Amino acid sequence: MKALLILGLLLLSYTVQGKIYGRCELARTLKSLGLDGYKGVSLANWMCLTKWESSYNTKATHYNPGDQSTDYGIFQINSRYWCDDGKTPGAVNACHIPCSDLLKNDITQAVACAKRVVSDPQGVRAWMAWRSHCQNRDLTSYIQGCGV
Repeated sequence: MKALLILGLLLLSYTVQGKIYGRCELARTLKSLGLDGYKGVSLANWMCLTKWESSYNTKATHYNPGDQSTDYGIFQINSRYWCDDGKTPGAVNACHIPCSDLLKNDITQAVACAKRVVSDPQGVRAWMAWRSHCQNRDLTSYIQGCGV
């Protein structure tokens, strides 16, 4: 009985934590999902962006008290514009998905929404972390040794 309880707690913590990708594992996944070069954004830029936005964590969230929106998932996609969390006032939901889809371990839908974000006129500049940590920097270390 004790073993089952411990197993249940371990599974619950895994579910709450989500998947935290290894650097090269994420690089290979993003490449296989068509992000390398998408709208002119290199794989190294996507890797830098996801490192600084979520530390490669699919379950990352960040509440923004100023506009009462929340950023969701590995790309930290905002509920004000891109997804519906049912609580952000005036949400647009341009990706036509519930924000909970951005928290799945399978990041296929998160990538599809990130493609939609980067297709917007702001492009990759929509992400504050990219502007602060990635723009005009040498990003080769984010994909180095990954074989991508």
